[in-house]
Amino acid sequence: ATSRLLVNYQEPYRSQILDYLFKPNFGASLHILKVEIGGDGQSTDGTEPSHMHYENDENYFRGYEWWLMKEAKKRNPQIKLIGLPWTFPGWIGKGENWPYDYPDVTAYYIISWILGAKQYHDLDIDYIGIWNERAFSSKYIKLLRYTLDKRGLEQVRIIASDRLWEPISFVLLIDSELHGVVDVIGAHYPGTKTVQNAILTEKKLWASEDYSTFNDEVGAGCWARILNQNYVNGNMTSTIAWNLVASYYEDLPFGRCGLMTAQEPWSGHYKVEAPIWITAHTTQFTQPGWSYLQVDGRLEGGGSFVALTDGLGNLTIIIETMTHNHSRCIRPPLPLFSVTPQRATFTLKGSFQETNRLKYQRLLHTWQTFKHSSSVYIMSLNFLQFQVRRGKFSLDLNVDEVYTLTTLKTGQKCCCPEPPPSQPFPSNYKDDFNIRNPPFSEAPNFADQTGVFEYFVNASDPGDHVFTLRQVVVQRPVTWVSDADQTISVIGNFQWVNMTVTCDIYIEKQRDGGVFIAGRVDNGGIYVRRTKGVFFWVFADGTYRVTGDLAGEEILMKGLSGVRDHAWHTLTLSIQGNSASGLLNGYLLWENVTVSKPSNGWAALGTRSFEFAQFDNFHVEA
Repeated sequence: ATSRLLVNYQEPYRSQILDYLFKPNFGASLHILKVEIGGDGQSTDGTEPSHMHYENDENYFRGYEWWLMKEAKKRNPQIKLIGLPWTFPGWIGKGENWPYDYPDVTAYYIISWILGAKQYHDLDIDYIGIWNERAFSSKYIKLLRYTLDKRGLEQVRIIASDRLWEPISFVLLIDSELHGVVDVIGAHYPGTKTVQNAILTEKKLWASEDYSTFNDEVGAGCWARILNQNYVNGNMTSTIAWNLVASYYEDLPFGRCGLMTAQEPWSGHYKVEAPIWITAHTTQFTQPGWSYLQVDGRLEGGGSFVALTDGLGNLTIIIETMTHNHSRCIRPPLPLFSVTPQRATFTLKGSFQETNRLKYQRLLHTWQTFKHSSSVYIMSLNFLQFQVRRGKFSLDLNVDEVYTLTTLKTGQKCCCPEPPPSQPFPSNYKDDFNIRNPPFSEAPNFADQTGVFEYFVNASDPGDHVFTLRQVVVQRPVTWVSDADQTISVIGNFQWVNMTVTCDIYIEKQRDGGVFIAGRVDNGGIYVRRTKGVFFWVFADGTYRVTGDLAGEEILMKGLSGVRDHAWHTLTLSIQGNSASGLLNGYLLWENVTVSKPSNGWAALGTRSFEFAQFDNFHVEA
């Protein structure tokens, strides 16, 4: 759920961000886009909607991943697309928190997503994963391959198991049928190392999720080091960064752990961070289908290099000399090592040695990135002075630098005009959800943390509430982490202290249905169950509560409200300093509730359980 805010950017800024990510020979020029197959559950920084909320439901226009894949393909038709589920809708598990009891149902669900991508968006999915960082089922993987082939999807390759090297590598060695259907072993955060069993499978080895590090200069150093050393130390020929772009509220887990930052659609501000240019050192000068040359890429003075060729005479060499303290990733821990300034000599052999000398004068197209005095990375075209003599050349390498030597002439460090300055979230924000044909299924800036909140056309309403926001997940998903038992969507500025939140609410569930509005909400993402704040609840049985937590265990006030289901009511929550009060339909319902913690946080709305409910005319003044 890390691209949530990106879709809300106005033009031209949204297209500029997408250009930096996907446009060839412009910025990151990415080769691969891996997306979540939304499953209605929490997947790190929010929930993404499923294409099948319910067993008899199919909709291939929910969420933003379809849009993102099309924008990537529009810029680079050759980009590879990968789909991977983190969570699954509850009906997949038939009451169990497990997707493998009915493998035919799960395979049908995943293949529906692949077919929908093609039918509705003309997107060809290249690779499909099993279940992110959770157990795999050999029976399910075999059935998935069988069903893919049966549906004419032989070209879709299978990655397993998006967790650790083991036990998948061992199982592939002892199960020849499974070995025949898995194309790639994908490991997460391998620390540039692999295991012997993985090598023995003779499968492609990928770091199918890596990086996940704050995108400052240390994060850029982390990314530079692992892009090279995943191959040098671990024989991995693909490295996929989590995450693409930090387009989620920064105070959610792993804030700014993207290749660039675009978390202010209300202002248009974004920042092209250093990892974009580190990526370009590899992606602008190689392509999928190029081969790594089997060389010992460890430099004597520390650091590493890789060499790749297209098999047609072109050669690209990428060198990194990242020091320990300048290249620590978020995980795993990095053992101490030293890097010193050095003179490195490279020897060209085989067909590269035989190539006439003039061609290798093109190696003088040398890209260099270095740590500037202000700790900023610069990527520039530098004409280093060196000559190729008898197939050899030498370079003086400093520490914390990245070099690309290439026969290609295509590299560019492109830039757009400076985006608008950073601005906080508007302190007076309204949304009446009155949009007949919304471009996306979710309202701008709302970040769902449990459940899914979608635009809804209320055809039975006489007129005041035809267009609303509706919570639509009515069964607990097959979860990836500990989703809350309540649904919640957050919005606004995490630093807000005093605020007034107003919203029209409509409870659909009889007897034990309920909804809330909230302020000073302090948590989300994988930590959503522990969320604190000031929560104003009303229930279908005519009662209300004020609680200090999403779980509803810390009761600050309770009483009768007269609220009933299937009727519209207006709730107002006011928090000023250490005191809170609540209005129902414009009349004071409760006041003088003392609130001390948390001291700040987002505004939010949500439901008591996984139940249908509607919201309208949301307004926050902070």
